[in-house]
Amino acid sequence: MIMTSNNNYHFKVGGFDCTIVSDGTFAYPHPAQLFFANAPHEPLQQALEGHNVVFEEWEVYVSPYPSLVINTGQQLVLVDTGAGGFAPTTGKLVSNLQLEGIAPEDIDIVVLTHGHPDHIGGTLDKSGQPAFPKARYVIGREEWDFWASEPDLSHLQIPDELKGLILQMARTNLPPLQDQLQLVEVETEILAGIRVVAAPGHTPGHIALSVTSGDEQLLVVGDAIIHPLHLEFPDWYTGFDYAPEQVVATRHRLLKRAAAEKALLFAYHFATPSLGYVAPQGQAWQWQPLEIKLPVGQ
Repeated sequence: MIMTSNNNYHFKVGGFDCTIVSDGTFAYPHPAQLFFANAPHEPLQQALEGHNVVFEEWEVYVSPYPSLVINTGQQLVLVDTGAGGFAPTTGKLVSNLQLEGIAPEDIDIVVLTHGHPDHIGGTLDKSGQPAFPKARYVIGREEWDFWASEPDLSHLQIPDELKGLILQMARTNLPPLQDQLQLVEVETEILAGIRVVAAPGHTPGHIALSVTSGDEQLLVVGDAIIHPLHLEFPDWYTGFDYAPEQVVATRHRLLKRAAAEKALLFAYHFATPSLGYVAPQGQAWQWQPLEIKLPVGQ
């Protein structure tokens, strides 16, 4: 169970205090095409109807853009930075951190799961300098090398305009981090209790995180799993996925792990607060969202 305050969400992982902090929301048009690029029409229509969604009327999916703050008792870790000024409905991360009494200079480590705009948009401030001036920025080595090259996004099943925006954001928001940057390999322990987990496919060097304290674990999956239907149909990939076969293999591995280890899952694009558990269901899985406890009087 998690408690809410200031529209942020508080929960514990063992001795770690964790907070889901919103950067805002974004409305994705044509979500059936974007999120289930290879799904056959009739099975997808039936699956959506099972979740009370009418295929023909599903015009937008309003996704939260939630960052995660982990207070280990010694360091403050921020996972992903939202979209910044990408849209009028985003860019609220710093103000929502401040509602928690957290200033940008309080953040010790910023972990970036991958280089897409909705995860790196808040890395810089309005002057183009790192928004978290005292932080060590952590990203997968393979991910950094990919965006530092001349990446070819032509095969992504998304509009060309969006491909251009993705490239532009990576070229703008990643290079200024170099003086504060740490490139990591998979299975690297960033600090005690927070370990990098391989999760390639959505992007070449996409990473997940295992956060453990005591006998509890949180599995941060980034964009390896974008919609709850991906638990029930893990072979349906998205138009954003750089290597679809790889992301499907990653998804199976992460879901098996979450179910077997009874880990709490943080899935970035799931309905607020994006937290829940994974239960086996036949050859696939089922999403069990975490219960929210509202403050007295709400």
